[in-house]
Amino acid sequence: MTSDHTLWASLPVPAILIDENDTILDVNAAAEGFLNASSRSVTGAPVWDMIAIDAPIEDAFARARENGTPLFVNDIDVGTGSRAPLQCALQIAPLSGHPGQMIMMISPRELAGRMTQSHSVKSAAQSAIGMAEMLAHEIKNPLAGITGAAQLLSMNLRPEDLELTDLIVAESRRIVKLLEQVEQFGNLSPPDMKPVNIHDVLDRARRSALLGFGAHMKIIEDYDPSLPLAWGDPDQLLQVILNLLKNASEASPRGGTIRLHTYFEHSFRLRRSDGSGQSLPLQVEIIDDGPGLPDAIRDDIFDPFVSGRENGTGLGLALVSKIVSDHGGWISVTSVPGRTVFRLSLPRVPRTHESKENG
Repeated sequence: MTSDHTLWASLPVPAILIDENDTILDVNAAAEGFLNASSRSVTGAPVWDMIAIDAPIEDAFARARENGTPLFVNDIDVGTGSRAPLQCALQIAPLSGHPGQMIMMISPRELAGRMTQSHSVKSAAQSAIGMAEMLAHEIKNPLAGITGAAQLLSMNLRPEDLELTDLIVAESRRIVKLLEQVEQFGNLSPPDMKPVNIHDVLDRARRSALLGFGAHMKIIEDYDPSLPLAWGDPDQLLQVILNLLKNASEASPRGGTIRLHTYFEHSFRLRRSDGSGQSLPLQVEIIDDGPGLPDAIRDDIFDPFVSGRENGTGLGLALVSKIVSDHGGWISVTSVPGRTVFRLSLPRVPRTHESKENG
């Protein structure tokens, strides 16, 4: 029994044990994270109340139980009450020696696909940013000369002709500001990693937003009070949250709502290209009710110079992506009209550091 329990707890994918009445008998640790609920709270609940599947699967599930045969379903959207649907593969099989009982294993495919895409996006972003940093340094000096020349010319022009020189000066300064933002990528220091209460960071960002760019918004806190400390740089994480709040505020209509949601997902691991993995259990979501991301840029939103706003620089989300990557974390976005979710997945304080702190 102990061996069976260890095997059950060690399964790397969400697994749900279902009785003959389609109620949940048990879930493993990975399923607790997927459902964002404890085993105790979901035991006895109807399985179809806890997960939403975008396909008529219940009849096929009943036939598999009746015939004692496994059921495999690929590329199906599976959601829960606390998360947007993810594309998954389902494996369902009868439990040997226990008539009517079934095991359902859920393998999220969408996460793996997005992680692969995330790595390619970051690689492209780093190349583009490196080139832009080099060009920024070379362009700023000539721009200063152009601005100075335009200001000198304006001293001898009639008032009705000043519009052109004012335009030259204004546009030159706008370009310089853009170049300074590009240089910020190269000048960003490595994160000073330490234990961080992510709720303190969110509160600081929320208060700052409500006093400035987000004054027209309603910002709701939906925090998991049991969330452990994150491992990161509090100032850089504050910059990430502020950028995401600013992005949501500018995209939403006056009187819109932003929800700050935190929760713990036990099973979330980031697999890297070298085969290594890192646990990223702390989840932070910034959810707005704006119009959603334009289809044309949705897949490239973290690339530099990609923006959905008129006159936007397209550097805010690229900087966010860089900071999160430097923390060893992961960022994703899902967006439909009326609901856009930016999700940060961050590491918790390493156990070795916790031991030192307690010692």
